[in-house]
Amino acid sequence: MAPAPARPATLAASRVARLPAPVQLPAVAPLPGGRALLAGGLSSADTSLAELWLAGPSGARGDGSLPAPVHDAAATTVGGRSYFFGGGEPSHDAILELRPGGVARQVGRIAAPASDVGAASIDGTVYVVGGYTGSVPLATIQAWRPGDSRARVVGRLPKPLRYAAVAATAGGRLVIAGGTSGVTASRSVYGFDPATRRVTRLASLPRPLTHAAAAALGSTVYVIGGRGSALDSQTDAILALAPGARRVTRAGRLPVPVSDTGAAASGRGILLAGGRDFAGRVRDDVWLLSPR
Repeated sequence: MAPAPARPATLAASRVARLPAPVQLPAVAPLPGGRALLAGGLSSADTSLAELWLAGPSGARGDGSLPAPVHDAAATTVGGRSYFFGGGEPSHDAILELRPGGVARQVGRIAAPASDVGAASIDGTVYVVGGYTGSVPLATIQAWRPGDSRARVVGRLPKPLRYAAVAATAGGRLVIAGGTSGVTASRSVYGFDPATRRVTRLASLPRPLTHAAAAALGSTVYVIGGRGSALDSQTDAILALAPGARRVTRAGRLPVPVSDTGAAASGRGILLAGGRDFAGRVRDDVWLLSPR
């Protein structure tokens, strides 16, 4: 009999900084030194932002800009450089290289204009998941490597998803949790294996969840915050899926229920920035989630 998967570490949150302004739906890319780069998003007035912010345990500050205001995009870091994918509104197909201290520049295109996407990198390749063209929700998984002019579709989800929580494990698997399917939040957790290009159902969330964040510590993926189908149904739950497990478990609580945050693995912890609470207030918090 195979041994039972190890129980994931419980995470505790401590606020380490405040952003220069409140933001929801930022695209977040991890950086060395326990920091992260935030790009775009929506302001408290629900207007798109063009700012880049550098955030970490020592504080947060402005550090460059996008060519134009964008929200509902995704970002990640590969090969020591950070990239920004899609976004709206209207939906964009640009892949931008983020340039701290300067203006991001376009280096490629995703397969179709899309906002509401998720992204993570595995072995030098970025995978862009789901999204919305402005009229059609997407079930695609796209792959892009720096130097390519355009991303290509390499997989398909069982159903179209927007606002899914996406992270890559140390074992080289993409985990896709929750999201909006049609107009309802999803409980599904899928895995994508880049080697076989197969999508499999891994587990179910305890409740339908969308607009959550995700990040991996080793081979454990943490799904953080989010909400149900209703705009005011935010949760404070930190959930975890351990390698080999078929069940999502509770792994801590946030100080406040929040959705639409940005998350990035930061050393042994996870940086969580911005978001929206159940009262509709947009947050400027930067939290560090660390194993107890």
